[in-house]
Amino acid sequence: MPRWTRALAAPFRRLGQITKRAITSLPWGAGGPSPTAMSAERALSLIPVFACVRIISQSVATLPLQLFRRDGSTREPLNFVPQLFWAPDSQGDLVTWLTKCLTSMLLRGNAYGLITQRDTLGFPTMIEWLNPDDVWVDELNPVRPVYYWRGRHVETSDIVHIPWIVLPGHVVGLSPVAAFAQTIGFGLTITEYGRSWFANGGTPPAVLKNSQRIISPADSEEISDRLSARIRARKPLVIGSDWDFTALSVSPEESQFIESLRLNATQIAAIYGVPPTKVGGEAGGSMTYSSTEADANDLAAMTLRPWMVRLENVFSRLMPGREYVRFNVDAMIRTSLLDRYNAHGMAIRDGWQNRDEVRATENKAPIPGPAGQIYGPLPALPAGTPTQEV
Repeated sequence: MPRWTRALAAPFRRLGQITKRAITSLPWGAGGPSPTAMSAERALSLIPVFACVRIISQSVATLPLQLFRRDGSTREPLNFVPQLFWAPDSQGDLVTWLTKCLTSMLLRGNAYGLITQRDTLGFPTMIEWLNPDDVWVDELNPVRPVYYWRGRHVETSDIVHIPWIVLPGHVVGLSPVAAFAQTIGFGLTITEYGRSWFANGGTPPAVLKNSQRIISPADSEEISDRLSARIRARKPLVIGSDWDFTALSVSPEESQFIESLRLNATQIAAIYGVPPTKVGGEAGGSMTYSSTEADANDLAAMTLRPWMVRLENVFSRLMPGREYVRFNVDAMIRTSLLDRYNAHGMAIRDGWQNRDEVRATENKAPIPGPAGQIYGPLPALPAGTPTQEV
């Protein structure tokens, strides 16, 4: 096997070397899967992981991307959409394109994009996101990493690499699925354990006692099988007068299933910085939000902002000249109609916006003629007041 092939396979071999854990405290078929060979698809089958990925990826992907141009200390909003964000890949859907990028980062800690089309100036106009499991990076020299896709070398200039959390001396970001395989695997084990608990009875479902005679082990096994078959088939059970039948039940709370699931959901929420209550976990305190707006502000500031800034920095480097992009976070913060209109009125009166700009925010057509372009009056300065140029 060539040296570079062995090196390409090494990270994936290491990924599979995960400590095996399973719940084996009960002897009656209630075990679950072990967290070995954790894949992104398997991790997504755990509800808290799926919820974290869904909240972050779809929240960011559905925000409007706005283009600006720097002009000294000011910035000028541009009305046209760059070709890269108009038809970013072969599917031509910006929301799906951004979701693929974020999902790769959320599960594997890295998003690898292959530039498939450029404009006449050499700036990317189409980028296809690759499966991170198909990409290997030779980061022996972090200044000049070498990228391989499915064993084939790809020029660094043709790769757009967006990592999540990177250790010093490395280029590749940490994979949450690999780094926290035991935590995710524990959640999968608990879920499967709970399914088996209720499918198999969890504890022995009943005690059948004969007070008149001694039952041999063979007869006991046959009677037990027949009884279990009747219970699972939900059919009437007919017994003689010499049998005592006592059904047993254990609540989910007593078996600690629900508490274990909540704890696991809280841990996974902590990994992604998502409020635990949004993914089935428990909040650490009694803090409540006074409004939906405050909740959205907290989610944007504490959870989504790091992801948006990473994407904005990389996408801005792909723009020509002084152009750069920003997500419009205000689009996810929806206030009441009265509060929104009061804010619009204040912006018009103080000269922050004109009427056409406010109408555009509310998805309304401009006012016919130049009247909508007039800004509110600025306060007149007293005669002789020195002015300062910015």
